[in-house]
Formats: sequence, structure tokens, C-alpha cells
Amino acid sequence: MAEPDLTLTASLRPAALDARRGIVRLHPEVLTALALRPGDPVRLVGRRVTAGIVAPAEPTASAALLYADDLVLGNLGLRDGGRVTIGPAPVVPARRVTLSGPVAVVAAVSPEMLRLALLGKMVTPGDDVSLLPQDVLPDASVRSLVEAARRSLANTVGYAWTSTLLTVVDAEPDAGALVTMDTVVGWEHGPATHGSPGPARPTTARLAPGPAPGGHPTTGTGRNGTAQDPTGTLRYRSGSSLDGTGLDATGTAAVDEAPHVDELPGLRTQAEELTELLDLGFHHREVLGRLGTTVSLGVLLSGPAGSGKSALVRAVAAAVGARVRPLWAPELAALSNEAAARRLREAATEVRAGGPAVLLVTDVEALAPAEEPGPLATVFRQAIAETVRAGAAVVCTTSRPEAVDPALRAPDLLSLRITVPLPDPALRREQLTVLTRQVPLAEDVRLDEVAGRTPGFVAADLAALVREAGVRAALRQKAVERPTVAMADFTAALEVVRPTTMAASTLELASVTLDDVGDLVEVKQTLTESVLWPLTYPDTFARLGVQPPRGVLLYGPPGCGKTYLVTALAGSGRANVLSVKGAELLSKWVGESERAVRELFRRAREAAPTLVFLDEVDALAPVRGQASDGGTTDRVVAALLTELDGVEALRNVVVVAATNRPDLVDPALLRPGRLERLVYVPPPDGPARAEILRAASRAVPLAPDVDLAALGGELDGFSAADCAALVREAALAAMRESLAASTVTAGHVAIARKRVRPSLDPAQVAWLAAYAEKHAAR
Repeated sequence: MAEPDLTLTASLRPAALDARRGIVRLHPEVLTALALRPGDPVRLVGRRVTAGIVAPAEPTASAALLYADDLVLGNLGLRDGGRVTIGPAPVVPARRVTLSGPVAVVAAVSPEMLRLALLGKMVTPGDDVSLLPQDVLPDASVRSLVEAARRSLANTVGYAWTSTLLTVVDAEPDAGALVTMDTVVGWEHGPATHGSPGPARPTTARLAPGPAPGGHPTTGTGRNGTAQDPTGTLRYRSGSSLDGTGLDATGTAAVDEAPHVDELPGLRTQAEELTELLDLGFHHREVLGRLGTTVSLGVLLSGPAGSGKSALVRAVAAAVGARVRPLWAPELAALSNEAAARRLREAATEVRAGGPAVLLVTDVEALAPAEEPGPLATVFRQAIAETVRAGAAVVCTTSRPEAVDPALRAPDLLSLRITVPLPDPALRREQLTVLTRQVPLAEDVRLDEVAGRTPGFVAADLAALVREAGVRAALRQKAVERPTVAMADFTAALEVVRPTTMAASTLELASVTLDDVGDLVEVKQTLTESVLWPLTYPDTFARLGVQPPRGVLLYGPPGCGKTYLVTALAGSGRANVLSVKGAELLSKWVGESERAVRELFRRAREAAPTLVFLDEVDALAPVRGQASDGGTTDRVVAALLTELDGVEALRNVVVVAATNRPDLVDPALLRPGRLERLVYVPPPDGPARAEILRAASRAVPLAPDVDLAALGGELDGFSAADCAALVREAALAAMRESLAASTVTAGHVAIARKRVRPSLDPAQVAWLAAYAEKHAAR
């Protein structure tokens, strides 16, 4: 009879789908010994008692280890290598859960959204939990709700939502319970999903030795919001670092001294402009009086999230001797109109009372949206006008200037706009130098190379990268007296730290390059010149006075590798990739499709250099005037044309579109200056099919009697996808014959040949070849 409990060694090894979701992984044999199935709840005992959800580890994992992330180890009060006892736990639905968290998060996240974030997690009083929802849920309707909650959390909390930690204050029952859609979830001393939370008990004390057992490895932050260097010692708060959020890792307002302007590389021009304005308005108004004029101290500061806008305002205010009164707009927008208006007036009165002061409003689009501004927007405009007339300064920051009410740009409100640009490689190198001043770097660290491999990264992303590299260095050198951060740590950190601007990227970047694409020599050369060169060597184009191609259209029969080529391009170049299918941007609501196109290209500009991949572009941009959809696709084509060569320049952004029906794409998209290079991806010939078969069977043990070269010559009418399917079917034939099979023989390939048929249509191939010959001159 299996023992009810086992004692194992905890191993810190978070998987991407498990991170901060309360999941532990065990060897399949250990699952069997404990009579557990994947998804079952388990009881975990370390220095504290907690609960989690079990999942199988790979068969090559150790049966003596329990694999968990830093959040689970923190809830256990253990560090990597500690002993933990695990056993089955009953499935007990939680009746009530009460949580506490940062003020900003409590104000922005509704109880309903909070319940969706916790759905399917085991909770125990005193535990820390994240806002990251479970990715695997059985109910399809619940999955759609959770996905909507994920988007809302990203919009309301900002880029820090993935690293924000909450504390379970109370749970009923309190011995580890599962959060369901019937659970009453609420904030401590705040609202709940229905009813009201019960009386809260004090948070259970925890023993947490070592460097931040509950910290998130990507951010390297501890429970108190401080950051750590690779040795585990406390260094700085995020409010005084380059990330410039003014919040610590959990969203709490930072209280450190403002950073100096010299600590904000890349923002010196903006700092100088803002300093001159505030210094003139606060200290030299008599000069303006003698000239018979005045100055308005209303400023709209725009730039990508995490680029240091708030840090810039605090640094400049400190330089001119002014106080800063911060307001977080999403927090006010979450209150009732009456309460929000009262808070606004109190803050404005405080700023106007005594001495130079700046009212800093972060994420102002939440208070004054461009579409349907409510009564609160009117109160907000009035408060700004009164504050500016009184001689104080109002600085509003936003990462989405197009979403801000245009009425705020009136002469008596936010008359001046300052833009913080996305840093180029030289500025990223300078920012990395500042961020690594107190980090002991190994001799092999090349910050120039790190800067070149981080397109689209802003200051906050680079800070997260440095912290992640430090955490990985600390894990490698626990017993070293003087640890250092090596280049390998930065390389490993780059695999998990993504730029904020690419949070919604839909293309999974594979470790393939154009060198892995067999044959297609001319196609690869054309794509290298048209796509990789403009993104990798923009300075060369500028020096030679050449305008790089704006876009490329890949066309060819289905299954011949168009999408694979784009994946290889993404792996070959140092550029961010945004990928959408044509139909994904279409909406039945008037104006939504055009908005989606504008949003896509806005993100591309922010994350430049960027490759935008439009798959199935014929569905997105058909010939105008022929669709019976009320003009939706016509307006989408117009939006695409405007984005490709409109008034706003599309710098360091290349568009790659793919289709197997180029005749259905609107001709206006295919003229020079838009998708000007038409690249035909032909079906593979015999040698190319052999290369594809070799690539597809790289991990398949083929018997000596399998002749891939001869087989490739026999597969007339087979596309690249068909060739890959043939290899898979041959392996399945070997498994059907014997689950103990060790090789795939020619006989298995012959069986697969009978099952896998060629998918290429000769008529379509001939038509596409004729189309390619007709447009060869282009």
C-alpha cells in the first residue's frame, strides 16, 4: 500500500505555465506512489504549511525532487534544497477568501476580476498569491472569462501586474481550499464578489530565511518591494531607479529620494526642457511680468510604459526645489464620482498651498479618456485649470496619448507636450551602464551586445533584465564569497524577460534561422535584403540616402513554408515580432477594425525595430468595393494604407504579409512604398523535399533502409507540410506495430505513403507560377 505522504527535496525550477500559480511538479512514479492525478490538490509542509496543485514532471526528472517556483518555496518558508513533505489533500471548495495588497492594486482590481485571477488555485491564510490566472481550465466559458480578466489586469494595473503579490488574509475553510466561481472573494476592509468579507485574522507569520524566497525571479524583488543585488543584499527601491514608475515591485508608492537627472540617460533633453519651464514659472515670474506675458505650467508627458516618465518629473522637481504630489489616475477612476472628485480637489488644494509644487497625474487617460469622457473628466479639467492659474505645475503622464481627451490640450490646461522616445541601442547601452554600477560584472560581460539584443526594451525592462541576471548568478554561486554576473546570466535572462511593448505578441519565437530553411536560396536572399537589412542596418540606409522597403508580400501554395520563413526571419534578426492573422483584426462593430489596425502599428512603432507579420492578408485587405460586409474591409484597407505611408513615419518597422491568393489583395497595397516586394515561395522540388524530410526527421531514429534523397524525388505534389506529416505518420506506424519500436523503417514509410496524400493543387500551382512570372520585374 502506498504511503500517504513523502518527504522530498525542493528544487527551484519554475516552468513558464507554472510560474507564480501555485503548481508543483513531481516525477510520474511519485504521482503514482501518492495515488495522485495531474490537477489534484496537495498538502505541502515545510517551515510553513501550504497547499498547491500537482502536475507531472518530465520522465527524465528526478523522483527525489519536488519542482516548484519561488512563490511556493516562499509560502513554505524554504529555500532551494529544503525538505518538504507532500501528501494528497481533499478537494474542498473555498467558501470565502479575503486578501490584502498594494493600495493601487486594491483600487484598480475589482473583486470579480480578482476571483478570476485566483480561479483554480489553492489558498491558505498567510500565503502569497499572484494575479496570474491559471492557463489550464476545463470549462471553456470560464476560460474566456479568465482571458478577458487577463487583458483587463494588464490594462488596469500596468506592466507590473505579472509580478504583483497579494496576501491571503483569511480563508474559509483555512486548511487549504480551492477557489471556484462560487467562492466569495474580497479585499480586506473592502468590497467582495457578493456579501461582504468576514472578519480578517492577522496574517500568519512566516519564516523566510535567505534572499527573498517569495520574490519573483524575473524582477528580483523581495516581499518588502526592495531590490537585491546578486549577493542578496538590499540595494535600491524601484522609485529611485531607472524604471521610473514611482512604485515598488508590489505597486506601493515609493518613498525614496528622487533620482538625479544624471541617473536618467536618454532623458536629458526632456529633463532640460521641463527644467527650464518649471524654473521660469517658479522662480522668474517677475521677468515674465516685465515682458507683459505669463507661462502656463501644464505639461502632457508621453512615452512608452516604463520609460522613466515619473522618474523624470521627480528628478526635475527636486532640481528646481518643488514638491511633488502624486496621483494615480486608475485609482481615482475606480472610485465613485463623488469620492474621486473630492480626492482631486484635495490634491489640487494641497498643491496650490505654499511654495513651488507639481501635481503629478500618472496614466491620465483613465481620468480623461478620449472616448466618452464622463463627469469626472470635467472636474479634472477644472482642477487643472485652477491649479495652473494659481502658479503651480500639473504634469500628466501617459503611454497612450491617442487615448487622452483632446480637450486637455487646451491652452489653459496641458499646453506643452513632451515626448519620451523609445531608447535606441546607444541609449540602452548607457542605461545598462547606470543600472549595473553596483553589480559586479564578470570580464566576459559585453553591455554593447546586451544593448543590441534588447530592441523595444525601455528602462524598466532593462532593470528587470539586470535583476533577473543577478538572480540567476546568485543561484549559480550560492557558496561563492564574491559572486559576479556573467554574460551567460544575461543570455539566460533574455529568454524570460520580454519588453513591455511586446506583452501581447502572438508569435512564438523558435530557435530557427534562415540557415535552417532548406533550398529557397533566392527567396532567402530577397528577404534578407528587404527585411533584415532595414531592421539591422538602418544607419547604412540613412548614410547612403536610400529609403528601405516598407513591406514584403510572401505568396505561394498552402503548406510551402511562408509562415516558417517568417519565424526564421524572427530568429535571424534582432527585432521584435508582432504577428496577427488577417481575420483577427476584423470586428462587426463599426470602427473597431480600424482601431485594431492603428493599435497594431502603434505598438510596432513603440517596439521598433519591429517586424509586423500579417498572415492571410487577403482576408484583411481584399479588393475594395467587392465585399458585402457594409464597408468594413474597405475601411480596414484605408487604415492600412494610412499606416504604411501616412503622415506619421513608419521608422524601423517592416511589414511582411502572406497569402496564397495574391489576386485577392487590394492592388493599392502592392504599389511601391507599401508592400512593394512580391516574393514567390514555390512548392519544393525533389532536392528541397529531401532537405525538408531530413529536417523533419532530425529527432526520428530512421533505419538504414530509409533513403530520404530517393524518397524526396518520389513525392511529387507534396508540400513542405505534407513532407513533415509523412515523417510523423511513419513514426506513428512504427508505434502501432510495437510501442517498444526503436527505429522507423522503410516499411513504416511505405505505410505512411498510403495515408498521407499530396495536398498541392496542380492548377493552383500553375496559376501562382504564372502570376510570379508576370510580376517578376517587380
